[in-house]
Amino acid sequence: MFTSKCPSRRRVSRRGLLRLAAGACAAAVGLGAYARYIEPYWYEIVERPLPLHNLPPETIGLKLVQLSDIHVGKTDADYLRHALRSVERLEPDILVITGDFISYHTVGGAMQLARAMRDLKLAKIATLGCLGNHDYGHKWRDARVGDAVARVLKETGVRVLRNETANVRGVQFLGLDDLWGPNFAPARMMNTLSPGAPSIALCHNPDACDLPFWNKYRGWILSGHTHGGQCRPPFLPPPILPVSNRRYVAGEYALSGGRTLYINRALGWARQIRLNVRPEITLFRLAGA
Repeated sequence: MFTSKCPSRRRVSRRGLLRLAAGACAAAVGLGAYARYIEPYWYEIVERPLPLHNLPPETIGLKLVQLSDIHVGKTDADYLRHALRSVERLEPDILVITGDFISYHTVGGAMQLARAMRDLKLAKIATLGCLGNHDYGHKWRDARVGDAVARVLKETGVRVLRNETANVRGVQFLGLDDLWGPNFAPARMMNTLSPGAPSIALCHNPDACDLPFWNKYRGWILSGHTHGGQCRPPFLPPPILPVSNRRYVAGEYALSGGRTLYINRALGWARQIRLNVRPEITLFRLAGA
């Protein structure tokens, strides 16, 4: 009796293992398809207040929309067009784009950017931007590529702040050139700030927040660059982040000296994969603090 039942038990065990393996393979294929073909296109509009000290009463309630890392040339053009239409429906008073307009992996990125920017409707009051590392081409060091990107953006009505400031309805905007690029030089700009003015800095790479040049700056810093890690296991930090300070993933961070950092999870991609990190369009409402 014993010997006659053993082969049957082994056969059942093998069938169970095969079913388990087949189920695991199907789950892996499904998860991979989701991460490549669904979540990268499933952008989220995140709404939150942006409180500022000394904000002029007439600017309270204005809508400021942040985009980041649109990566024209790599990001699907139809998806990007649809997302920009969603931005238009938000009717922003101020629109800021915090770098990586193009992807260095593509040829003729500035020309592709010019075509894509036709779908961007400018904000009611101001549309501002700063450059990211991809906007400087291979190894992030080609100033000619950065100049070409800035020129295209200027022609489409986007004011690119390259280590300079702009006053928008009494709010002081700072635009830092990219930390990894050849033109990062914010120290002189910091010495020209109006103390006490409500301030918002556009800074693509959040690692710049840990450098000592901020002096007595008080205000918000809007960044991108991390893409939120793009793939994040549940309850765990993302395994890959392009920053030295691995605390900087996504969302809001209180920093020293009265500064607040917000990291946008990016709208586009250089590599089409997302898991547990949806693309983001951020809608801020200016508020008094």
